Amino acid sequence: MPTGARLAANQIKRMRRIVDAAVALAEGGGFEAVRLRDVAERSDVALGTLYKYFRSKEDILLFALDEEVGRLEQGLLARPPAGASPFERAADFFGRTSRALIGRPALTRAMIRALTGTEELAFKVAAFQLRIARLVAAALRGAPADLAAPLDASIGSARERAAAQTLMHVWFSALVGWSAGLHTERGVVEQVRVAAELVLGTGGR
Repeated sequence: MPTGARLAANQIKRMRRIVDAAVALAEGGGFEAVRLRDVAERSDVALGTLYKYFRSKEDILLFALDEEVGRLEQGLLARPPAGASPFERAADFFGRTSRALIGRPALTRAMIRALTGTEELAFKVAAFQLRIARLVAAALRGAPADLAAPLDASIGSARERAAAQTLMHVWFSALVGWSAGLHTERGVVEQVRVAAELVLGTGGR
């Protein structure tokens, strides 16, 4: 393997160890357990080297969230949201997505804390919201999301885009409430279901 390619491969492996270490710490103790010194030690990377890849623990956790969303995207391509109407597909989408994230509660709470905790990473938060809104819009249309398209590309009609944005914001707000202990997983899904019925009409037809 050429020297440059070997160096790149080593960097990818080092980054992978850092992210995996942070995820393991978050799953064991939540956001507060992700201390950069502990991440560096657990991943066998010098703290100074870690800072070459990530600026903060929020940065690492948002990288992990990006990977989680990637898995959601691929899962939805393989098995699209089910339902005969936009309402039914939206309900299926948010039910599946919520279960996937809440199934790892400590990690998801840590990732939500990272999403809401720093202005420096606002562009990553915006990208997360755009990716979710794109998936919602695709579910409403009953068509697969074009993952190769720019995130700011127009999807569907203006009404569908507005509905997708609205439902995404309701879902995210409900997730923040869940992370604070205000809602159960069922409560998150129910809040979005009610919002979908209000936005899309009874049955979404």
